[in-house]
Amino acid sequence: MSITDIETTLETKAVVYTRISSVAQQKKGHGLASQETRCREFADIKGYSVVDVFTDSAVSGGLIDRPGMSAMLKYLRSKRRAGPFVVLIDDISRIARDVRAHLTLRDAIRDVGANLESPSLEFGEDSDSVLIENVLASVSQHHRQKNAEQTRNRMRARMMGGYWPFRSVLGYEMRKVPGRGSMLFRDEPIASIIEEALTGMATGRFRSQAEVKRFLESQPAFPKNRYGQVTDEAANRVLTRVLYAGMLESEGWDVPFRKGFHPALITYEQFLTIQERLKEGTYAAARADLSADFPLRGAVACGECGNPLTASWSKSKTGKRHPYYMCFKKGCGSYRKSIRRQNIEDDFETLLATVSPTKELVSLARTMFRDIWDQLDAQSTDQRKSLQASMTETSRKVDDLVERLMETTAPSVAKAYERKIAELEKKKALAAEKLANLGKLKRSFDEVFELAMAYLANPSKLWASGKTEDRQTVLRLTFGAPLEYTRNGGFRTPELSLLFKALGGLEMPSFRVAEREGFEPSVRLPAQRFSRPPRSTTPAPLRGDGGYRRTRRQKQEVLRPDLTRFLCCTRAA
Repeated sequence: MSITDIETTLETKAVVYTRISSVAQQKKGHGLASQETRCREFADIKGYSVVDVFTDSAVSGGLIDRPGMSAMLKYLRSKRRAGPFVVLIDDISRIARDVRAHLTLRDAIRDVGANLESPSLEFGEDSDSVLIENVLASVSQHHRQKNAEQTRNRMRARMMGGYWPFRSVLGYEMRKVPGRGSMLFRDEPIASIIEEALTGMATGRFRSQAEVKRFLESQPAFPKNRYGQVTDEAANRVLTRVLYAGMLESEGWDVPFRKGFHPALITYEQFLTIQERLKEGTYAAARADLSADFPLRGAVACGECGNPLTASWSKSKTGKRHPYYMCFKKGCGSYRKSIRRQNIEDDFETLLATVSPTKELVSLARTMFRDIWDQLDAQSTDQRKSLQASMTETSRKVDDLVERLMETTAPSVAKAYERKIAELEKKKALAAEKLANLGKLKRSFDEVFELAMAYLANPSKLWASGKTEDRQTVLRLTFGAPLEYTRNGGFRTPELSLLFKALGGLEMPSFRVAEREGFEPSVRLPAQRFSRPPRSTTPAPLRGDGGYRRTRRQKQEVLRPDLTRFLCCTRAA
């Protein structure tokens, strides 16, 4: 064997290991390419042959298990018999920024038969070299921990100043603003979809998280998982993020409640209403089988036993599927006797078309709405004074608690003071929001009145939209109890909601509805009618059950409380 062959066989081979902990290092020139260049220059000086390069991009120096490092160790283990190997690193901080991780990886490299070298440090086994290596590893760890502390402190300080320091959340996008850094802005159309969902939950359009989930799934632009669904967790995040109310708060970062410098999708008052409704539970049992196929499921009961009708698809002998409603209460005369979906839904649409106020009542409602509107405007001055006084008193209490907090030395007492201060700050923020919005209306009186009466005058129009959430709204707002239906007689006299009872005079045709049948022996109860009773020549007392014999003044007194609440919800919507 020639001398040249021996030199080639004994030539030291080298592999280069590079690492960056963030993409920012690449942009600043401290990236993978610059590390590799220095290592190759060092290899040329030492006469090493670089056979491969292994990298870890955007990996923390505190981690031991890294893809690039694992691949390098596996490669060296497989080439152990091919000759001596050297692992080249640009700096000691590239292998690790943690003393424990450094020692573990150093031993792993030694175990596969390779030596660690660097153009910045001479590694050795003598006591002085080991001391220097350990000191530099400790310094690297200190730098990593210090950088993490500084980053966290800067992010917390920014959050304390009212700015969101993390990546954007659903419905918002980050934009750089000169002099103010990155800020959250509305990301359309997702922001408007979330706003509609939250407003619907706050106003009662949606009564449960399940309904909000179905609404979000019906919006093509709203992001969904790979199965085309919005998860319960995603719907809950939308409903419980105080960020959407324009506020900031984080227990993990020790940031108390405060106003944020980003656009709110809803008011803080609406947010609190949503949280109360989530705690109270659903208005009705949340059903997974509510769908456009059977919109009356759960809203219609059997006319014989009162048990809610269920619904399903049935397959005929020909293989064709047919939709049916039926009663599954054992012992009922209609047990497992199907009702065609077309029949019951046609009857319901006929019934719903009859539920509308008389023209006289619409005129009366307009007059009362105008009167209530003026009264609400007149109350603005008193409300403003009350809110200002409340904020002043709350601020005084906060200052007092802060002084006590500074004096106390007991941790438990300090925590109690901090919780009380946080509660008062929330109360103060709510009062400030109400004060800022006082007298600010999105719509004029005519627009609000038309919006309110659009539903009251013709709920069947909203039903005809075909949207599941709209149909659920119609059922909740129009009827006060499940509708009773018999296979041969149709719907019985419905119990209207308080809102429609307040609008007493309803235009309903004089058609006969089903008679209730009792259990054996059969008892025939008198049929009821929807027709308006004849006018009486003698004065009648005020009827609180939605009767028709009222004077104009009496009607005003009955309508005022319900219409006031309805207007208060509508005028700010």
